[in-house]
Amino acid sequence: MRLPLFEKYWRMTGMIGVFVAGMMVGAAVLNSLSVAKFEAIYNTNSSLREKIEQYEKDLHSLNQYKSQHTVIKSIQIRLEEGTAAQERAPLDKSSETILLKLLKEDLSIFIGRSIYDIDSDAKLARLLLERKTYIDINGKDYSAELKTVLLAENVLQIWVQAKRIIKPPST
Repeated sequence: MRLPLFEKYWRMTGMIGVFVAGMMVGAAVLNSLSVAKFEAIYNTNSSLREKIEQYEKDLHSLNQYKSQHTVIKSIQIRLEEGTAAQERAPLDKSSETILLKLLKEDLSIFIGRSIYDIDSDAKLARLLLERKTYIDINGKDYSAELKTVLLAENVLQIWVQAKRIIKPPST
């Protein structure tokens, strides 16, 4: 039995090798693009779910206190990030959503309280959030500090400054 000469097929073997390598690189690029797109969709979906949950809670509390005109009916928290000198990396969307949820849970005791007691409530809120640390939100620790409290039209608006706590590396 006679074997054909391999030198005839070198050129075609090289082309097939380049084609297979191109397929592998193309598959890797396509996979990375689909993973990035899925991650963006997942982050958007989780933030929208959190918003829907918060809106349902707000709707329930508004329906509960609709006949009372002198109580705090809802809470809006506005999150400010630390200054650039104090914070190296901004909050990502998922950490921000979780942090807002935890802050609203901590401050939910104000819903249903009289708007005429806002001076004592502000002191209570300051005591609640005075350099409060939230541990392990997506693997990071954050400190929340109350900056401003404003009550308008039965909505308690609170500005909170969040700073990421950067731990020194352990040796």
